[in-house]
Amino acid sequence: QVQLVESGGGLVQAGGSLRLSCAASGSIFSINGMGWYRQVSGNQRELVAAITSGGSTDYADSVKGRFTISRDNAKHTVYLQMNNLKPEDTAVYYCNANLATFMYSSRDYWGKGTLVTVSS
Repeated sequence: QVQLVESGGGLVQAGGSLRLSCAASGSIFSINGMGWYRQVSGNQRELVAAITSGGSTDYADSVKGRFTISRDNAKHTVYLQMNNLKPEDTAVYYCNANLATFMYSSRDYWGKGTLVTVSS
């Protein structure tokens, strides 16, 4: 069974920084893309940043220049460094990974989410 466990969320003042981590565990054969999404209550979940297995990245326009996504393939972990945080970044952040296990072909897995609150 695969689990994605996020950590690093919390309360920070505007202009501050946080680093989110997400570790995948279980009978993992290979991991393709990994990413971070966020959701504000009542709104749709939106892509924040994504990274391919080769290291190519993509960002939402609202976070370009402030957030950096990276991954450690050996540790099955993806990170999101968030700098110059704004109150509008407040949301629950979810980790996503498209991966294959030894039993099943590639599919998407999700973490349970970590809350980021940015105060003004």
